[in-house]
Amino acid sequence: MRGVPTTLFMCLLAFGIPATGQTPVAPQAAPATVAAPRPPRPAPPTRDPHTPGYVTATELPDGANAPSDADGNFILGSTHAAAPESLPQTGVPQGTIVEITMSSADSKRYPGIMRDPGPLGTPDPNDPAKLLVTTSHPSPWTRKVTVYVPQQYTPGTPAPFIVGADGPDRLLFTVLDNLIAEHKLPVMVAISISNGGGDAQGSERGLEYDTMSGLYAEWVENEVLPLVEAQAHVKLTHDPDGRATTGGSSGGSCALIMAWYHPEWYHRVLTYSGTYVNQQWPNNAAAPHGAWEFHEHLIPDLPAKPIRLWMEVGDRDLYNPNVMRDNMHDWVLANELMAKVLAAKGYHYQFVFAENADHVDRAVRQQTLPDALEYLWQGYPIAMPKH
Repeated sequence: MRGVPTTLFMCLLAFGIPATGQTPVAPQAAPATVAAPRPPRPAPPTRDPHTPGYVTATELPDGANAPSDADGNFILGSTHAAAPESLPQTGVPQGTIVEITMSSADSKRYPGIMRDPGPLGTPDPNDPAKLLVTTSHPSPWTRKVTVYVPQQYTPGTPAPFIVGADGPDRLLFTVLDNLIAEHKLPVMVAISISNGGGDAQGSERGLEYDTMSGLYAEWVENEVLPLVEAQAHVKLTHDPDGRATTGGSSGGSCALIMAWYHPEWYHRVLTYSGTYVNQQWPNNAAAPHGAWEFHEHLIPDLPAKPIRLWMEVGDRDLYNPNVMRDNMHDWVLANELMAKVLAAKGYHYQFVFAENADHVDRAVRQQTLPDALEYLWQGYPIAMPKH
């Protein structure tokens, strides 16, 4: 993704456009025939939160956040100023950052894959919900795991923690510094895991984040967390009420996948622009529509699980009707449907529809992350300092 802004890169991928072009070849004896350039793909449309079929939501004053103690659906105004807790504050204790390097050579679960540059794949002519990817091949990976340990942590005590995708997440670390100091959050560790490379179907990142199974959570539990405890010198709680997951885009769907398939490990989930769409590869007969299955079948058809969920989507979030034509690639609709089925099943959740916002919009994250974390950690004890 070097040289391509993250949001643009993800939009290019969503519309099936390569993020980098081929190097042009200089003409030889005769001028080469130059193909006409492709017309630019349209940007995602701006969606109206009052669209028929969308959930009924409380409209907030411009610049205001949803109450950190309220379930339900909310619409944020168009101005997204950073919350004070999203910025470094003078005099606040700073956590320690520990970086750990992991290699696929040491992994029993993810030996590594990579997709060749170029188009994402081709739809299965017999099933538009399946994408055929023939350019994926084995490839090793090396990644960083960035661990935040708050200054207030008492060595040897079991700490609550939050696991995040697509790390390192410096904004999360700053917010934790401030909210822990304000006694609005428990003294918690943050584990920010870099992805394995690439994006979407056929890539390591896509395999890890979009697969509807417990594999990624099992990799974290058995291969990541022991390294974190050993190298960051922390003890992590085994209480699922003290464990959270977070991520944006496919990292967001991954966060819910972790808790859904292993609720004995995780009870709290926070997502921005969650990819609750049909992006799984290879195909899984148990969940043939990938993360779209969450709101299509899994949540409405199964007993409620002990999961508290905070989720956000932007009005200019991703929309891709062009590649697979399966009607399962509208990020806004997917998140709206998530809110609908979560409410119907009685989950504790908060859904934020952000106006004037792109995919995993940084300004929206800076505005909302402190209150989102407070909502997420409701009910968990916060130890007060001893006098």
